[in-house]
Amino acid sequence: MHRRDVLSLLGCLMAAPAGLVGCRPNRAMTIGLHPWPGYEPLYLAQAFGWVPSSVRLVEGRNAGDSLRGLEDGSLDGAALTLDELIKVRAAGLPLQAVLVFNDSVGADQVMAREPIATLGDLEGARIAVEQTAVGSLVLAKLLEAATLSPAEVTLVDIPPDRQVAAWQQGEIDVAVTYEPTASRLARLGAGLLYDSSEFPELILDVLAVREDRLSWRDGPLTALVASHFRGLSHLRMFREDAFRRIGAWRGLSFEEVRASYAGMELPNVATNHRYLAPEGGVTKAAEKLVDIMRTWSLLEGPVSLEGLVRSDFLPTRAVMP
Repeated sequence: MHRRDVLSLLGCLMAAPAGLVGCRPNRAMTIGLHPWPGYEPLYLAQAFGWVPSSVRLVEGRNAGDSLRGLEDGSLDGAALTLDELIKVRAAGLPLQAVLVFNDSVGADQVMAREPIATLGDLEGARIAVEQTAVGSLVLAKLLEAATLSPAEVTLVDIPPDRQVAAWQQGEIDVAVTYEPTASRLARLGAGLLYDSSEFPELILDVLAVREDRLSWRDGPLTALVASHFRGLSHLRMFREDAFRRIGAWRGLSFEEVRASYAGMELPNVATNHRYLAPEGGVTKAAEKLVDIMRTWSLLEGPVSLEGLVRSDFLPTRAVMP
């Protein structure tokens, strides 16, 4: 299971009791988190002691770890992609988006080995892809742009944290990936073939919280969201310090960290209010995602988007470090 891996958990989520481990207001609010450039402002906030003591960030390797915590009730919320949130809601777990971390406008990438240089060279290629969630979405858009069907390529289910090894062993020609794996593949000679700038405002990362936990977590959640924006302000105002810290955490150079943010928009407080309005960007993106996911058989069963977003945990003005 890896960062954007959700399908194998959906059956379990359908059976999870809505109130499991609920009604325990004395424990800290628990939020699942894993390495991803859009989530680094929260890691910065944690490093500087800005995350409130009433919240505990639970770091995992990937989104699968967070989803297991949501399933067993040990987590109240988690950082997820919007399509992951939609799939989990379809499985019956009541999640709401309360914060938009980032919009991927190039951060999700397709890296290719020579002589593959254009979309026209993809036929017959061995493509490594995490065949769930965002990986499937990027693959669907890639094949659509190349006017190819899945049968005209060889799909290899390899998540990003195993793609470098597969590349070095000559097992794959193309990788659907993201940072920090994209930079590591580039070091090995891979070239950028396609990225999420071709379909902006679809791959959104959000803070998703269980609706059944919000009645007794509103204070800690409001403080946590504020700490994210404090970390984001530090990232913007003291970029060199932030990039060096992130590079040390992720094993990346300063330039590689900077490059990882080139394909990403990090919305501020005002933009978050627009995203999380009742008919705002998150709801519109979700409607488009549902259509795409159904077309490509990435979503089964009905899913309601009613009550998908809440903006009342956002600050009313900019937050400074």
